[in-house]
Amino acid sequence: MNVLDYSHSAISLLPPLVALGLAIITRHVLLSLGVGVLLGAFLLTDSLGTMGEYITSTAKGLFIEDGAINSSNMSILAFLILLGMTTALLTLSGGTRAFAEWAQTKIKTKRGAKLLAAFLGVFIFIDDYFNSLAVGSISRPVTDRYYVSRAKLAYILDSTAAPMCVLMPASSWGAYIITVISGILVSHGVTEYTPLGAFMQLAPMNFYAVFALLMVFVVAWFQLDVGPMKHHELEASHCRGFDEGDSDKRAKDINDELEINESEHGRVMDLVLPILVLIFATLFFMLFTGNQTLAADGKPFDLLGAFENTNVGASLVLGSSVGLISALISVFRQRLPMSDIGFTLWIGAKSMFGAILILLFAWSIGGVINDMATGRYLSTLVEGNINPMLLPAILFLLAGAMAFSTGTSWGTFGIMLPIAGDLAGATDIALILPMLAAVLAGSVFGDHCSPISDTTILSSTGARCHHMDHVSTQLPYAFAMALVSTVGFLALGFTDSLAVGFIAASVAFLLVCSGLAWLARRP
Repeated sequence: MNVLDYSHSAISLLPPLVALGLAIITRHVLLSLGVGVLLGAFLLTDSLGTMGEYITSTAKGLFIEDGAINSSNMSILAFLILLGMTTALLTLSGGTRAFAEWAQTKIKTKRGAKLLAAFLGVFIFIDDYFNSLAVGSISRPVTDRYYVSRAKLAYILDSTAAPMCVLMPASSWGAYIITVISGILVSHGVTEYTPLGAFMQLAPMNFYAVFALLMVFVVAWFQLDVGPMKHHELEASHCRGFDEGDSDKRAKDINDELEINESEHGRVMDLVLPILVLIFATLFFMLFTGNQTLAADGKPFDLLGAFENTNVGASLVLGSSVGLISALISVFRQRLPMSDIGFTLWIGAKSMFGAILILLFAWSIGGVINDMATGRYLSTLVEGNINPMLLPAILFLLAGAMAFSTGTSWGTFGIMLPIAGDLAGATDIALILPMLAAVLAGSVFGDHCSPISDTTILSSTGARCHHMDHVSTQLPYAFAMALVSTVGFLALGFTDSLAVGFIAASVAFLLVCSGLAWLARRP
C-alpha cells in the first residue's frame, strides 16, 4: 500500500503530538493513542476506503508479519501474561505476605522500603521489561506496608530499569547497542577500539542514565518530593492504594486488587525462590539462544557474542515459564485446592490485559509514526552550519524529542546512532563517542517522559499505578536530569574531556538537588 511521504514536513509530528497532548489533557491513554492512529492513517492515505485498509493492515501486522506470526510482539505479550500469573501465584502462596513480614524485621522505615526497590532495580538489569515487572512484584508489598505511593514506586522502577540496561553490556539493550555501534565503527573506519570497548567508554558519558540512577537514591534518601509526587506521597501517607487519587480504590492492597486469598503458611522463599529461578533461567536462555545463533553461523561460544545474538523475546518467555513452574511448585507444596490455583492463574493473566491493550495501541501508533517518517524529519533538524562542539548537546535534545514523540528508545537508537556517526565523520571523528553517548542518553530521557513508551507503561503496570500519574510525577525529575545532562554534553563537546564533562554535570547535579530540596520544603 502506497502512503504519502512526510519525511520533510512538520506534519509528520502531528500524530504523536496529538496523542501525547490528549493523553496529558484527558488522562485516557487508549483514547489518545486511538485518535493518534486515526489521524496518522487519515494523513497517510487519500480516501476513507484506503484509510480503513491501512488501519486493518497495521492492526494485522501486530500479530502477523510477512505471512508468519509476529514472534517479537507475541513473545512480549506471552511474557506479560506468564509474569502476571507468576505474580498472582506468589500472592496465593503467601510468599508476598511472608516477605513483607520478614522485611518489617529488617526494614524499619519508609526510606528503607524505597531503597530496597532502588537496589533491586539496579541489580536486576537483564531486560527493562523484566526489571520493571519483577522488581515491582517483589517491592510492592514492602513499599505498600510503609505507605510509599505507587507513583513513587513507578518512578523508582522506571528510573532504574532503562538506565541500568543502557549502561550494562550483559543486557538486552547492551547487546543491541553493541551490534549497532559495531556497524558504525566499521563504516567510518574506526579501528582503535572494539565495539565492546567503545560501549564501555560510552557508559560514563551517558550522563542522563548515570545521574538519573543517582537521583533515584537521592530522592529515596532525602524525600525530595516535588510537583505531583508530593501530592501522591501525602495521599499515600494516610492510606495505601492502587491509585491514591481514586477514592473507590483507596486503601486496597495487592490482595484486594487481585481478589486472591493468601495462604497462611507462606514462607519468604515462596517469593524469593521463584524470582531467582526466573532471573537465572532468563539469563540462561539468553545465553542459550545466543549460542544457537553463533553455532548456526559456525562461530564458537563467546559470552558477549551470545548476548549480542540472543533472542530476547524467546528468552523472556522460556525464563518466565520456568519461573511460573517454580511458583506452581510452591503452591502445590502447600496442597492448596486446584480450583484456587486455576482461579489465581486466570486472575493473574487478566491483571495484565490492561497493559497489553495499551501496548497494542502503542505499537500501532509506533507503526504510524514510522510511516509518517517522523524520525527522519527530526533528523533533518541537525543539518546545516552547526558548531561541531555543540553537536553532543544538540543530539541529546534531538534524540530526546524523537524518543518522546515515537515512544521508543530502540527505534531512536536505530535512527539516530548512524546519524550521529555520519555527523562525526563529516565534522570531527574524535567526537564520535560523545555523539553516540548523547544519542543513548537522549533516547532514555525521551522514553522516560513519553506516555506512549512501552517501558513507561510497564513501569506503571509493575507498580500498579495509574499510568498518567506515573508520567506526571516522573516528568520533573526527568527534566531536571536532562538539564544536568545538557550541561555535561556542552562541557564534553567544548573540551573533548570526559573528566571535565563529568565534573560539570556533577556540579549541575548538586545545584539541581539543592533546588529540588528547596521546592520539597515548600508547603
